[in-house]
Amino acid sequence: MGDGLFHLQMSDQSEIDPKNAANVEQFDDDGKPRRTGTVWTATAHVITAVIGSGVLSLAWGVAQLGWLAGVSTIFIFSLITLYTSNLLADCYRSPDPVSGERNCTYGDAVKANLGGKMFLACRAVQFAILIGMSIGYTITASISMVAIQKSNCYHMRGHEAKCNFSHNPYMIGMGILEIFLSQIPNFHKLSMLSIVAAIMSFGYSLVGIGLAFAMVVSGNGKRTTLTGVEVGMNLSTTDKTWRMFTALGDIALAFSYCQLLIEIQDTLSSAEPENKVMKKANTMAVCATSAFYMMCGCFGYAAFGNEASGNLLTGFGFYDPFWLVNLANIFIVVHLVGAYQVFVQPVYDSFESWARRRWPDSRFVTANYSIVIGKKKKKKLKLDTNLLRLTWRTGFVTLATMTAMAMPFFNDILGLLGAVAYWPLTVFFPVAMFVSQKKIRRWSRRWIGLQLINMVCFLVALAAACGSIQGLNKALHAYKPFNVKD
Repeated sequence: MGDGLFHLQMSDQSEIDPKNAANVEQFDDDGKPRRTGTVWTATAHVITAVIGSGVLSLAWGVAQLGWLAGVSTIFIFSLITLYTSNLLADCYRSPDPVSGERNCTYGDAVKANLGGKMFLACRAVQFAILIGMSIGYTITASISMVAIQKSNCYHMRGHEAKCNFSHNPYMIGMGILEIFLSQIPNFHKLSMLSIVAAIMSFGYSLVGIGLAFAMVVSGNGKRTTLTGVEVGMNLSTTDKTWRMFTALGDIALAFSYCQLLIEIQDTLSSAEPENKVMKKANTMAVCATSAFYMMCGCFGYAAFGNEASGNLLTGFGFYDPFWLVNLANIFIVVHLVGAYQVFVQPVYDSFESWARRRWPDSRFVTANYSIVIGKKKKKKLKLDTNLLRLTWRTGFVTLATMTAMAMPFFNDILGLLGAVAYWPLTVFFPVAMFVSQKKIRRWSRRWIGLQLINMVCFLVALAAACGSIQGLNKALHAYKPFNVKD
């Protein structure tokens, strides 16, 4: 539609030739469009991936372990995550971490360093957790939105009012919004969304920390102990053990983002060695998140003591100050909207890359359509889409939303998936690739140290999986598909 307000332009991805002299400055050494990411955009992506609403459960985790073990666990796993993520950053290029060939995805890095069988195992674990996160985030966002509605209801009608609301409309609304956002083509275009999501994650963390701190300094903090929740009339030794396992897993999983690290690193400009820039981003992001985790866990435990709940914000009730808790829940929802896209981009890209290789001459797969809105150059809005991207991503989000509605206990399944995926993705594969790349001799001191980290994290993941299975067993007994009300 030529000169009107709205017109359509079509181009074909297969027609772009990176070797063409006119286009050479627009492409990197692997023929892909030039990457423009910086240490700041990478840090934003990492923070968006790391700081989830699970940060609000850290007070409960510290309560189960006590001051000594709780604080030590947060500190130790922050160091382990930083160390293994830096090992992984050196695997972006191989065989040389600075001048070798690019590995654009986590799976590509595993394939280049460890071979095809490990690649298949890695892909299965990585995609299970990434797809699971999209379902879990849909459920968690609906929980926060219902919490806002309940808070407003109690504030208007009083304590005795019946304020029970269905989660389904909010899950559907989340799904519709994600369908639109899923048309963002790749990680390179997600920078602004990640920055907003990262700010939101700091926002609700600060609200929780601030309210807990105010409660402590006002003298209303509850009783705490060095060893955490005590065995007694309401808690058996067995239950205490299960809770400690779950708390260890929650803290370890709260730091996990390695399943996205290579994809994030692939957005960085090659002006500096990507591994050095990524290591700076890792350090900045892990230090920032560790500080917030420590404050959330410690202030939350000091405020609520051994009675700390699984969500720090719910401990303050629906009343005082209800508006601030509502604001924190809004921050959670906005963060989850952005984090959803960060987690599913590798899934989208993998399928679409496979489709382009399988059907290189199909215009349905390769043709790009530019929707241009407006007449004047400075005021034109240009939206790029692709028929494959439009249909497949819409179908994926729809299926994820329906799964969330049918299986409202999926967060318990996600806890099990996270526990199973934590050790291989965060520790085993990075360590194995680093050993292979650096040709570290077996039974050398460094090799023994790496394997010790491997074993400790494997045992923690196993303990977390056991705790998740117990929680899942309880959730299944109360299971009602498509019928969730709070």
